[in-house]
Amino acid sequence: MSSIKSQITSKLVGEIEVPGDKSISHRALMFGACAIGTTTINNLLESEDVFSTLNALKKLGVKITKNQEHWKILGNGLGSLFVNNQTLDLGNSGTGARLLMGLVAGSDLKVTFIGDKSLSRRPMKRIIEPLLKTGAQIDSSNNCLPLTIQGSKIPLPIEYYSKLSSAQVKSSVLLSGLTSTGTTTYFEPLLSRDHTERMLRYMGAEIKSEETLENIWKITLKGLPNLRSCYFNIPNDPSSAAFPIVAALLIKNSNIFIKNICVNKTRIGFLNTLIEMGGKIKLFNRKENCGEKVADIEVKHSKLKGVNIPAERVPSMIDEYPILSIAASFAEGKTTMNGIKDLRNKETDRIKEVEESLNKLGIKTKSSYDNLLIEGLGKNFVEGGIEVDSKLDHRIAMSFLCLGLLSKKPIIVKQSETINSSFPNFYNSMKKIGAKLIKI
Repeated sequence: MSSIKSQITSKLVGEIEVPGDKSISHRALMFGACAIGTTTINNLLESEDVFSTLNALKKLGVKITKNQEHWKILGNGLGSLFVNNQTLDLGNSGTGARLLMGLVAGSDLKVTFIGDKSLSRRPMKRIIEPLLKTGAQIDSSNNCLPLTIQGSKIPLPIEYYSKLSSAQVKSSVLLSGLTSTGTTTYFEPLLSRDHTERMLRYMGAEIKSEETLENIWKITLKGLPNLRSCYFNIPNDPSSAAFPIVAALLIKNSNIFIKNICVNKTRIGFLNTLIEMGGKIKLFNRKENCGEKVADIEVKHSKLKGVNIPAERVPSMIDEYPILSIAASFAEGKTTMNGIKDLRNKETDRIKEVEESLNKLGIKTKSSYDNLLIEGLGKNFVEGGIEVDSKLDHRIAMSFLCLGLLSKKPIIVKQSETINSSFPNFYNSMKKIGAKLIKI
């Protein structure tokens, strides 16, 4: 296990490198396996989480190779996974596990899923319930990993109403529906990340998203599409960019640039919130790339104010609340985050970890089951001098390393190796723009 010490930093300046989008990377590998022919991927996130998905697909018989900077997947079409009775270790990757469960449920295979201690605590009932309706058989003693799925050679088309707006649940159901002979229909209260819909449409699937008269979202997928192999140029990850963005907003004299960031409307609730708080954030060079909208971003030091964040914004910024909590800690006034109960089901209980660590630093923070209230300091430093155990949560680790850049006394983050699951170059990239981080 490793630790990183973060200490007060005078400014962050320059262009920072941010890795490829994690959500899109997982999907590009899986969808490439479902296509016929060779799919090429540029800018794949080469992190522990994504490699868990990549290695799982290899164990199921998918040929995946790297040619210089590009990854290539030789797809044999829908339902072509052929190596049976495998045990797939997804490590810490909730996205990899849940989406692959949908892919296996729509294949004539029996597969066991396992993961690390953190992943094995995360709830899978939300995935199990809809997949059972497709005809898959699932054996799990406590609705968590480990679990075993016997997929259905021809899954039933289902109509499923989800109480959650979850891109993982939605994508798992749609992946199973790819091999159905009918139309799969999925409903969710708010539109969650729609990378699956965009990417499948880009590959030739007949898929439609619309808001109904009842103000819920309806996604329909026609089964057995002829998915064409393609070239995916993966944009950079807005969730990873969130950390240097907040640090630059808070540290005086900072001015940073980040290129080629995914600005899909289902991913920019965080940027919209920071702008509402007074953040000087400029998006330019907007364009479309393989069905996704991308832009370059400039960030300058800003004086932030507290805001009330509505629950309706949660799906578009679910991963950014830990680092948003750091921004709120230095804002003027109170920030309230509503409807965030699903943060308790991430790698850790993120609400609990944020609340406890901020209170140790003298930042008044309190929570209920579904929200978090932070009273901002209205200044750009804290006393610091604490240790934070990430508990294998990469976003908790990076968030408190960013906070340490504004601490009179250093903050030490333990188990910082978990950062490799999403942002392997975080340490070097942040140091390059001026962050004072030291491995200890």
